[in-house]
Amino acid sequence: MSSQRRRFLVRAVSALVAPAIGAHAHDDHPHDRSTPRAAKAEQKAWGIAGKPQAIRRTIDVHMSDAMRFTPDRIRVRLGETVRLRVHNDGQVLHEFVLGTRAENEAHAALMVKFPGMEHDEPYMAHVRPGQRGEIVWTFNRAGEYEFACLIAGHYQAGMFGRVTVE
Repeated sequence: MSSQRRRFLVRAVSALVAPAIGAHAHDDHPHDRSTPRAAKAEQKAWGIAGKPQAIRRTIDVHMSDAMRFTPDRIRVRLGETVRLRVHNDGQVLHEFVLGTRAENEAHAALMVKFPGMEHDEPYMAHVRPGQRGEIVWTFNRAGEYEFACLIAGHYQAGMFGRVTVE
């Protein structure tokens, strides 16, 4: 496949799966969002971007090169806005992505095919080694959801956890 055709496919897939405004490719400029950014609030199956003034608690989550999150299970109340503060304790780039299991699985498969795929959304934090990032999220839909690292190979190695919204 020609490099021009590959670039077109990557852009097309990115536009369909993870619309990105001002995003950076993982292999070029890893994201390091140390503070939540003002984001256009878009309702997702697992909630909506939260407002910092609505935060009720902070949940610290650690990511490691063992391809694990600690804790790997989070419980929140329906309607609760939380700050998810994610710490990369490893030596490689990791990310924290909220979503449904099906969406994360599909996105992870695309990341294996297109590891430089651009994406940056309010439900994602891309964190460099030794750094931390955060997401402010309102969980306004009850159910079981997932958080995951979708960097190529990380999800497949078991780097995911569960969010229960009660």
